[in-house]
Amino acid sequence: MDGSTAPAPARPMARGRLFFANPGPTNIPDSVLLATARASIDFNDPAFMAVYDACFAGLKRVIKTEQNLFMYTASGHGAWEAALVNTLSPGDRVLIPETGHFSDSWTKMCGTLGFEVTPVPCDWRRGVEMSAIREALAADTAHGIKAVCCVHNETAAGMRLPLDQVRAMLDELKHPALLMADTISSLGCYDFRMDEWGVDVCVGGSQKGLMLPTGFSFTGVSDKALAAHRASTHPRHYFDWTEMLARKQKSFVGTVPVTLFYGLQEALRLLLEEEGLDNVFKRHNRLAKAVRACVQHWSGNNGPQLFCQNPERYSDSVTAVLMPEGFDAEAVRKIALEKFNVSTGGGLAKLSGKVFRIGHLGDLNEPMILGTLASIEMALGLAGVPHAKGGVQAAMDSLAKG
Repeated sequence: MDGSTAPAPARPMARGRLFFANPGPTNIPDSVLLATARASIDFNDPAFMAVYDACFAGLKRVIKTEQNLFMYTASGHGAWEAALVNTLSPGDRVLIPETGHFSDSWTKMCGTLGFEVTPVPCDWRRGVEMSAIREALAADTAHGIKAVCCVHNETAAGMRLPLDQVRAMLDELKHPALLMADTISSLGCYDFRMDEWGVDVCVGGSQKGLMLPTGFSFTGVSDKALAAHRASTHPRHYFDWTEMLARKQKSFVGTVPVTLFYGLQEALRLLLEEEGLDNVFKRHNRLAKAVRACVQHWSGNNGPQLFCQNPERYSDSVTAVLMPEGFDAEAVRKIALEKFNVSTGGGLAKLSGKVFRIGHLGDLNEPMILGTLASIEMALGLAGVPHAKGGVQAAMDSLAKG
């Protein structure tokens, strides 16, 4: 030894796999990781274009559309910006039903890009009232609202929004606004039907239900939205659909992330062929019910409780857990990570320190969920958080029902 000392690790190194229960990014299946281990290839090479075309078609099957699709080297936020600047003009008004942190993020983005936002406020624990959305649309007799921007699954609150009901209201009122939907944490987790539900722009990302590394995002685009694009006067370049349509790939401005497409090809095989989408949705629902059963049991003895108080809006992707008054969610997360190698999601925005989030989306099964819940229950005890012991048994009982 030369007497030098290496920097201490950020936390003790644990053996075995990290139990990753974050709501995104998510676990990446080994076969997907191996599929991305490819040497570089020209993205115009016919051998790659065959993979690209297959992925393009497979992704349209997942979002359930026969219309248009554009892809970007960007996170989901990039896809949202693409949706807005391609279909709207400066000063246009958009309606944004509040769902939590991410609807607030889209509101901020719209303001930065020069759009006027009409929010529909809500209680984050109950979810936006559909009657409030209808009231806002009905009041817009001049049809000044050009788009309704909805978050299908709000990861901050662990809550879903029924998009088909929003479309039904638009149709009933004969309102011409575009319906845009953020499916970043719902796609590949529970059902989404772009064409059937009349969604004009579907925003998605690679790093959640698609079980891929972060790196690309996409928008499904209806013919109606493409017509709006032709009339849009908003400045754009990197996300410009007209620029993309002129390219061989009909997407991307610049270099295509080639290796991610080999991973996407494998992820689509797992979702569409090996397991099948309907079974994927059933698995997510089964695991989500088990997590909720566990948390509901913990709520005894004045313990943590489900943040979402509306059973009709429960998310099958993520469960937000509200801590008892006076207890810090970050302390529980720290113990779970450092002692048990279990990573959970933290509270976002005004929920920071008040909730922790258990992601149950992507490449997960029953033992992984039970191991996560057992570790969290131990962390609650070590942190001195009141709770009813036996939550893991409640989850097991739920899973045993199938």
